[in-house]
Amino acid sequence: MFPSLEIKRRRFEELEHRLQDPEVLSNQALLVDVQREYGGLRKVAEAVREFHRLESDLAGAREMAESESDADSRRYLQSEIDDLERRLAALRTELEDLATAGDSATRGSLIMEIRAGTGGEEAALFAADLFHMYSHFIQSRGWKLELIDSAASDMGGFKEITFSVTGEGAFHQLQFESGGHRVQRVPETEAQGRIHTSAATVAVLPEATDVEIDIRDEDLDIDTMRAGGPGGQKVNKTESAVRITHVPSGIVVKCQDEKSQHKNKAKAMRVLRSRLLELREREAAEARATHRRTLIGSGDRSERIRTYNFPQGRVTDHRIGLTLYRLDQVMRGDLDELIGALVEFDRQERLKHLEAH
Repeated sequence: MFPSLEIKRRRFEELEHRLQDPEVLSNQALLVDVQREYGGLRKVAEAVREFHRLESDLAGAREMAESESDADSRRYLQSEIDDLERRLAALRTELEDLATAGDSATRGSLIMEIRAGTGGEEAALFAADLFHMYSHFIQSRGWKLELIDSAASDMGGFKEITFSVTGEGAFHQLQFESGGHRVQRVPETEAQGRIHTSAATVAVLPEATDVEIDIRDEDLDIDTMRAGGPGGQKVNKTESAVRITHVPSGIVVKCQDEKSQHKNKAKAMRVLRSRLLELREREAAEARATHRRTLIGSGDRSERIRTYNFPQGRVTDHRIGLTLYRLDQVMRGDLDELIGALVEFDRQERLKHLEAH
């Protein structure tokens, strides 16, 4: 068995007990966080429990077969043993997949940030194209997308946009989208028909719970202001926009999309918790001097991970050397082949790491 999965099973059982705790049951926010973590670990815990049950049944069947003198009874027990061995082998493969997926397998929620990079207005339009690409993919998966914050450009693009995604397997599937995305095409703003190169950056953050990241009120500077729109116009006349600075880390987040200051603050806190979780995980990984086990998961925004070449109708993922000549379908959200290849590459690399240790 994989030790990492046993740790998750034990954590699941701790949460089972916590869900009986009156202190948890009386605190709605805490209850939601515990239930969310509990639900995320259920698949792993139940698979580990079933594996142990089958192991026990198999040991018992073998012991009975060794002591059985009746030929018919031995044949029956052998058929039981064969069936249990088949089921154990299939479950062992499933557990292997869960172990190689790491923590991403038990996370459903994430926060994605897309920011226009070099290229001015064209970069903002490309950021919007990426948002629509991911939106179609998320919709095709049946996941939930919730807008957290956005800043539109004059031509309808996005200087930046932040949104959450919730659904089983969402973080596991989308975690490798972090990094620099480059586009090569003739911009709408180009009168001479010349091909330009622009860029946008994507960050995929695991959505953190209050249980994982505890933020002290005294560590926060909270400012309110009027929400602004493209070109400096006002979205509303009340001070509903919120900017939160986490003083110890220097992380700043803002949210202005809701008309309610309370809702904007709640959304900004979600982003802040996720950025702090990402920071903590990155520092822990660097302390182990391994950062991530594979080359595709660094999440560094400065790392160019993919190029979208419109004149040639191709998209290339530079981390795994994959080129697809169906850019139109990719931009419409058909990301299955790209994402599937990245997930499988990461799985194989993690498996090598597990076997080496």
